[in-house]
Amino acid sequence: MELPLVVGVDGSDSSLQALDWAVDEAARHGLPVRLVHASLWERYEAARPSLRTDRPAEEVLAEHIVASGIERARLRDPEVKVSGDVLPDDAVSVLLHAGHEAYALVVGSRGRGGIAERLLGSVGLTVAARAVCPVFVVRGPEQNRQGLFGRVVAGVGTPATSTSAVRFAFREAEARGCALDAVRAWRSPVHEHADPSLADDAARAHEERASANLTDALSEAMRLHPGVEVRRRPVEGPAHRVLLHTTTEADLIVVGALRRHGHFGLQLGRVAHTLLHHSACPVAVVPRRA
Repeated sequence: MELPLVVGVDGSDSSLQALDWAVDEAARHGLPVRLVHASLWERYEAARPSLRTDRPAEEVLAEHIVASGIERARLRDPEVKVSGDVLPDDAVSVLLHAGHEAYALVVGSRGRGGIAERLLGSVGLTVAARAVCPVFVVRGPEQNRQGLFGRVVAGVGTPATSTSAVRFAFREAEARGCALDAVRAWRSPVHEHADPSLADDAARAHEERASANLTDALSEAMRLHPGVEVRRRPVEGPAHRVLLHTTTEADLIVVGALRRHGHFGLQLGRVAHTLLHHSACPVAVVPRRA
């Protein structure tokens, strides 16, 4: 049985955008979609006796959010199989648990809490930093969410963080029938700029090394996906700024994240953290175990 694309829904506009995006993504890959909504009403209702015979408003709302989400998904693409569940836990726990049996998790960029524009909510950030499966955070203007640029970007870093992400990015580009921009940022150490006569040679050497690293990182995935048009782009500058700049005309950016066993904090590097908060297109964070 194929693992589903799991979408967190809470009734917010952001989660509805994420649901629409997830249905389109599922159709591209031939996957089912599973909606999950976190609700703690069962826990609280069970903790105290009540003589009420009517159903709690929280229960009715939770079931309505899931039912209306399923209907919305079916209207968007009747060919995609859709299911949904109301689960009695907090949103982070629900999504992280669901991620153990998911192709990927999909969340919106903001929940119902109404946090600052463009900044990712705490649920999405925590899930992206701790999930065992890939996490899509759906954000950015409509033209980016709708895939109008025909361009997937892969941030290529060290082999420890980028191998799984590169493979994932190739599958995305192939499913979308679009080009893949493989980007690796490079910088010359400050001390190499002390002698202007040597600075150009040093910069050229660093750029060539970045280009060679790109070739090494892409070779296996290119062999497995020969139909994907690949553009190698070694770019000078800090990686978080270089990759953020690429998102303005991209449909998706894919980056890796290293998961270290026994570490329980937010396991995200600066690049992923910056993109999750400020990217102009949807972001895929692909974990890899150390």
